[in-house]
Amino acid sequence: MKKLLLLPLFLWGVDFKSQTPKNPAIYIPAMCYTKTKDEKGFIHNPCFSCHINSIPPNYVNDYDLQLSYSFPQPALKNPYKNLFKDYTKEVAKISDEEILNYVKTSNYFDKDGNIILAKKLKNLPKNWDSNNNSKWDGYIPDCYYNFDKDGFDRDKNGKFTGWRAFAYMPFLGTFWPTNGSTDDVLIRLPKKFQTLNGKFDKETYIVNFAILEAMIKRKDIKISPVNEKRWGVDLDKDGKLDIAKKIKYDWAPLKNRFMNYIGDAKNEKIAAGLFPVGTEFLHTVRYILPENNTIKLAPRIKEIRYAKKLFWMNYATLKRLAHSRIIEKDLDPDILETFNGDSERGLRNHFGWVYQGFIEDKNGNLRPQTYTETLSCMGCHDAIGATTDTIFSFPRKLNNYKNGWYYPSEKDLKNVPEFRYKDGTYEYSNYLMLNKSGNEFRTNDEVYNKFFDKNGKPKKEAFEKLHKDVTYLIYPSKKRALMLNKAYRVIVKKQSYIYGKAPHIKPLNNVYKQLKDGQLTGIKKPFLIPYK
Repeated sequence: MKKLLLLPLFLWGVDFKSQTPKNPAIYIPAMCYTKTKDEKGFIHNPCFSCHINSIPPNYVNDYDLQLSYSFPQPALKNPYKNLFKDYTKEVAKISDEEILNYVKTSNYFDKDGNIILAKKLKNLPKNWDSNNNSKWDGYIPDCYYNFDKDGFDRDKNGKFTGWRAFAYMPFLGTFWPTNGSTDDVLIRLPKKFQTLNGKFDKETYIVNFAILEAMIKRKDIKISPVNEKRWGVDLDKDGKLDIAKKIKYDWAPLKNRFMNYIGDAKNEKIAAGLFPVGTEFLHTVRYILPENNTIKLAPRIKEIRYAKKLFWMNYATLKRLAHSRIIEKDLDPDILETFNGDSERGLRNHFGWVYQGFIEDKNGNLRPQTYTETLSCMGCHDAIGATTDTIFSFPRKLNNYKNGWYYPSEKDLKNVPEFRYKDGTYEYSNYLMLNKSGNEFRTNDEVYNKFFDKNGKPKKEAFEKLHKDVTYLIYPSKKRALMLNKAYRVIVKKQSYIYGKAPHIKPLNNVYKQLKDGQLTGIKKPFLIPYK
């Protein structure tokens, strides 16, 4: 009997055309397999980060998932094999100099400042053409990362691309740089939001962004003084058309209190907690560049993530969708989620958005994500309680320096205080106390030793520093940053993303390889966000 030769994934080549997922349950993130109960019987709760008492029109309200591993039967076996691998030898072969040179080299721009991917996609490689029509039907990267004083991107000729950078507070746990990556997020609204009487008008675009922010955060938003007579709209709701210095949030349609966008977008649909149709987000996940006793966004990109809202759903539709999903799961708890789409046009979630991405090939060049790789994005950007219209970043936008409209390389998060809940408690500190770790896998000893003593008692002075400066927690040391970069580079070379992308060296012990049907987490009482 002949032996079957099993080749590493990258030697088989990457299949961009298949719409049959190699890991059908990959929409369930690797972090969800974390052992919430440790060997001493202590309970850790990182689950509240995503599974919370949600705010309508997010009707998912899935805080009960803090209590049990409610997985469909096909997902009970952990598919993320990379988590259990030892990369010690591979990481040791990569020198500090080699990895620094690697992350400092851009894989987005060529030496002439042209976008490498855009050129490739316009001369489409055959194996990237998933629907065989000789053209790329998805998003073509068009941001030049050339920002003006208001955070607006311009191309090589100085023309506005529509993209606008904003600073935001990184989401909990995995998304902190100390756990592997730096990142940026940009937003673009449709042409109507950028124009007044058919012509591009920067002030109109700026005000529409402020109106959007008021609608997403449901609060007043400060703006630079503008003359309301330009649009005939009372932006600050003071009963006069004069100079406004804020967008007054006052939206209660059942009480005949309405808000509108301005300019050519004045008739576009608007509602609290919802983005307008055509909204785009551009998110690059990058390596960590340790420099001058801090960290920066590396020129080299790990992933480009793109999202676009395709159609509108009102509150009633969103509520019905959320409730129908609960009913479907009750009827058949073992059914896997499915998402329509392909590697070229992206995958559609159930709430009107499409998500698409690019990732490094084994040589570090950006390529399209496969169907399965894109599927890994969908669990977090579909039906979970923590998002606003399936988006994480924009609700967490900062408002201090330049009202938050700037690219992260212009100003880092040094001396930015923690977010606080309505009851005065601190968000990041709360995560550390509930999880007793700096990440879901409880492998970040650097964070643990900084905030807890050997007996697990919190260090008061460390938490006081964190209250005033989030970088004390979320920025890694140079040593850790280099280690994380090297560990991820090993995964890139293997092209084994679908088996886990979390950078690590030693096998992870705090993760289940196999779950039992209906297994409980051990968390007795879910943490509920104190909104009041």
